[in-house]
Order: sequence, then structure tokens, then C-alpha cells
Amino acid sequence: MKLTIIGGGNMGGAIARGLVQGSIFQPSDITVIDVFEAPLKAIQDFNPAIHVALNDFDSVKTADIVILAVKPWLIHDTIVDIKFNLDYARQILVSIAAGVTIDSMNETLLKANDEKSLPVLFRLVPNTAIAVRQSITLMASKNASPEQESLLLKIFDELGSAVILPESKLAAGTALTSCGIAYFFRYVRAAMLAGVELGFYPKEAQNLVVKTMIGAAALLDETKNHPEIEIDKVTTPGGITIKGLNELEANGFSDAIIKAIKASR
Repeated sequence: MKLTIIGGGNMGGAIARGLVQGSIFQPSDITVIDVFEAPLKAIQDFNPAIHVALNDFDSVKTADIVILAVKPWLIHDTIVDIKFNLDYARQILVSIAAGVTIDSMNETLLKANDEKSLPVLFRLVPNTAIAVRQSITLMASKNASPEQESLLLKIFDELGSAVILPESKLAAGTALTSCGIAYFFRYVRAAMLAGVELGFYPKEAQNLVVKTMIGAAALLDETKNHPEIEIDKVTTPGGITIKGLNELEANGFSDAIIKAIKASR
């Protein structure tokens, strides 16, 4: 199975690097296209067996899956650039461009190509943890078979985990995952500042907070418990944890998180 990624920047490069460490693609199965040499050099420095191409779309012809990892405002121009290399009958076209709907891509594709076959389209929303193969990737599809949906889930499960959603839920899901990761980082930063005030060096505090966050996430992921169940386990009556929790709520912690996520939708 052949994969072409158009755009070798942060996301496109991370996808290429992650997938060559998985079980589905060999490095020689992947081609990354970009208009700049620097990201292509970085990819070849990582693994010289990955094919790269400087503004050359020939590999699209032989690809089974084509991933558009360009900026949102370049999606439609890129579709026009590759239109003569696409074969709707056998290829899957995937976009990771934020805010570009499947219907708008479909419209551009149908205008750009006279084929009678309908394009198989996926819209993906990963987050930046894809760089360490820990992204939660949201997916929506159009004209895809159950087998094609299963294939894309399998591919992106190798970069963390993936879920299929109706496209109508992608904006809300993006607020929780793609934007949401920044809110966790901001909590870590705030906790580090508190740690420094309590006598830790910043790196010491960061290590303690990050390891605690990883443990908390793993606990919820493993048990599937509601967070309040785990909170109750550490809130001894009259203890120090409940004092801290009450301070968080008194200063609007939950309300701030809810408002931030709703604002990001």
C-alpha cells in the first residue's frame, strides 16, 4: 500500500515519521511532497528510505492514500494541482486541514475532475501529540465503505488512537482534543509556577506534574471511572486535597475550563 503526504511540515512530517515506526507501511511506501527543501531534508535525515519530492506530484498517481497536510487556505488550490493524478475509483483522499469541510472538498474535486466515480474523502483532526504517536485523532468520512473506515482507523491507531464521528461533531471534538491539549499544557505551566514558589526548580516541578498527569490519564483510561470517583479516593475529610479543590472551585476553575472549551468550538 502506497501513501503520499502533501505537506511535510509539523503535522505531515509527524505522520510520516510515526507511520514508518508502525506495522502498516514500510518507509519506501511513503512519499512526502513539499514546496520547501528544509522539511524534506528533515524527513530524510530521520529515515532516508522515505521518498521525498520537491513540488512534484507524480507520486499521487500510484498512491492508494493521499493525505493533504497543507494549510487550510491551500487545500482547494492543492486539489486543483493534483486533479489529473487522482483516480477516484481506487484512491482515498484525506485532509487534516482545520475548518475545511468535506462537502467543500467534494465540490472542488467534482469540479476538477470529470470522472463519474465519487471521491472517497476523510477529514481528520489530530492533535500535536501525534509527534510522539499519542494523538487522539477524530475522523469523518464521505463515500467511504466500512472497510475503508476500518483501514483509516487502523492506520491512525498507530499514531495514538482514532475515532469516527459525524462531521457535525468535529468542531466540538476539536475544542476537546486539538485545542484541549493546550489547556492541559497551561495547567502544567501553572502548577510549575506553584512548584517553584514551594521550593522546586522548574524542571523538577515539571517532571512531577507531568508524571502525575500521565498517571491520572492512565488511571481513567484503564478503569473508565468517572473522574469524581477517583477524586473521592484522595479527598480525606478535613484533609489537604479537599482544601485545594475548594480553592480551585472558589476561583472558577471548572467554569473557566467549560468556557474555554465552548469558546474554542
